[in-house]
Amino acid sequence: MDSAVGIAEGKAVNEGAVDAASGTQAAELSVILPSFNEAANIPILIDLLDGVMTGIAWEAIVVDDNSPDGTTEVARKIAQVDPRVRVIRRIGRRGLSGACIEGILASSAKFVAVMDADLQHDETLLPKMLAELRTGDTDLVVASRKVDGGEIGEGLSSIRAWGSNIANGLAQKLLNVTLKDPMSGFFMIRRDRAEEIAPKLSPQGFKILLDLVSSANGTLKIKELPFTFRERQHGESKLDTLVTLDYFGLLLAKYFGDVVSVRFLMFGLVGASGLVVHLVALRVFLLADMSFNAAQTAASFVAMTSNFFLNNQLTYRDRRLRGVQALVGLLTFYAVCSVGVLANVGVANLIYADPAYWWFAGTAGAIMGAVWNYAASSALTWRKN
Repeated sequence: MDSAVGIAEGKAVNEGAVDAASGTQAAELSVILPSFNEAANIPILIDLLDGVMTGIAWEAIVVDDNSPDGTTEVARKIAQVDPRVRVIRRIGRRGLSGACIEGILASSAKFVAVMDADLQHDETLLPKMLAELRTGDTDLVVASRKVDGGEIGEGLSSIRAWGSNIANGLAQKLLNVTLKDPMSGFFMIRRDRAEEIAPKLSPQGFKILLDLVSSANGTLKIKELPFTFRERQHGESKLDTLVTLDYFGLLLAKYFGDVVSVRFLMFGLVGASGLVVHLVALRVFLLADMSFNAAQTAASFVAMTSNFFLNNQLTYRDRRLRGVQALVGLLTFYAVCSVGVLANVGVANLIYADPAYWWFAGTAGAIMGAVWNYAASSALTWRKN
């Protein structure tokens, strides 16, 4: 990979980069490139941007979440010879939306574009998007796979394409979003409008466009341009099944007007999955002839263990605990939730009179500690460093 990166870096350092180094013209367009483990793609992408941005004063801001593959170092080597490239290395913070927000706020350009660093977005569309914004009649231009001429192409598997369609439909119905492709991660916006909306945005999650549009409450003038989603060439996708819960958390937060945070809703969704785990474990323990108190206590710890690992992967992915820290975190999670467990068992035992209502008693007990668990775990288990 080192030789390939070296060749790509050499291509990026071309005559256009030298000319840019000798000039003083400020960038009109900032291209925000959120990245994690994209060391092989960054040099290729910078070279592609240089090839399509003729006559445009542009810069690329690579926002890297402390990638272990050396993405930051690769980007900085390019930046040392091409001043159009800037790098932001984030430590202790994770997530595409947060990276995009930091990149946008670090820009002084009139327009900012957000695109993936994995080469799946068509860079040739950038000049067309910029031309639309230059007219002054548009605030936001979205590269859409859903309008005439746009295609999902080979970039998504059939299952992910199906899931994307469902996510689009939910966003349109629940949030009254008129975009045909609110799940797109490729767009360009006037920076002053993005700055105006930024305080309302969530740094968590992966759907920054949906957050922008829903937070703007219909005030953005939007245009969608067709594009074909390309297949990833290097690296692996950062999306996993847990992102589904993350997305529903964002939908609910926006649907209820941001009255509660996305993180709390994510914690609640994980808690809901834990309730299912709790009830299944409770039933198994009861069938094993355990007393109800013992079964409820054991089921509580099974559910807490499940909740810890799900929260660590999703709700607190920006503070994710690993190795020994994860073990300490699990023990801390048990400790801070112990008060909730006592309330859980106590309330459930008061309700449990008829074995036929085991599910109601278990549910009532499990709900009791929810708010305490969230507050205590945020302050102690996943505290900010």
